[in-house]
Amino acid sequence: MKSRFALLLLVLLPWFAHAATPVEGTDYVVIPDGKPFAPLNGKVEVVEVFGYTCIHCAHFQPQVDAWKKKQPAYVRFTPVPAAFGGFWLPYARAYYAAEKLGVLGKTHNAMFKALHEDGSLPIQNASAEEIATFYAGYGANAKTFAATMGSPEVEAKLARSKQFAIDSGVEGTPTVIVNGKYRVTGRSLDDVLRTTDYLVARERTARK
Repeated sequence: MKSRFALLLLVLLPWFAHAATPVEGTDYVVIPDGKPFAPLNGKVEVVEVFGYTCIHCAHFQPQVDAWKKKQPAYVRFTPVPAAFGGFWLPYARAYYAAEKLGVLGKTHNAMFKALHEDGSLPIQNASAEEIATFYAGYGANAKTFAATMGSPEVEAKLARSKQFAIDSGVEGTPTVIVNGKYRVTGRSLDDVLRTTDYLVARERTARK
């Protein structure tokens, strides 16, 4: 009985290995003429196009945090706020204003919580003043923050984010892009990270 089981296992192992390998067209898409968001400088770039107002991004964030802690130094993770228009824009501006003013690290997860757990900020029709008041609770000057949200520097970053999303074929959030070449299309958030790991390893091997 044991020998039969061992034989069956030997037969099935290659099938399991193949099944675990992400498949182009199912788990990821090759982006025609895709380019990274920033110069690679020897890194493997992993971009997450996200939106603070996106509940799926809020659910994904704890998994992303855990995943980042396991990444080697050659992986560069870059969140890119979606600038699709409408209620996406105020919070995309807030991301870049927080980055500019040095409060992004302590507010990124807190913003998801404010929008999707506490309800202390509105999903739609949020004013710059409302958003700035939130960031004031983390050490930012409210007037400076609101002004920074509308600054030319932030607008330029929004335009760049929007163009990257368009060029990468992003249609929703969260979407992960590896080295500007691959758009991950996993069927679950776990699948997304599994496929991301596969593509990171593939890109690392290609560089060697």
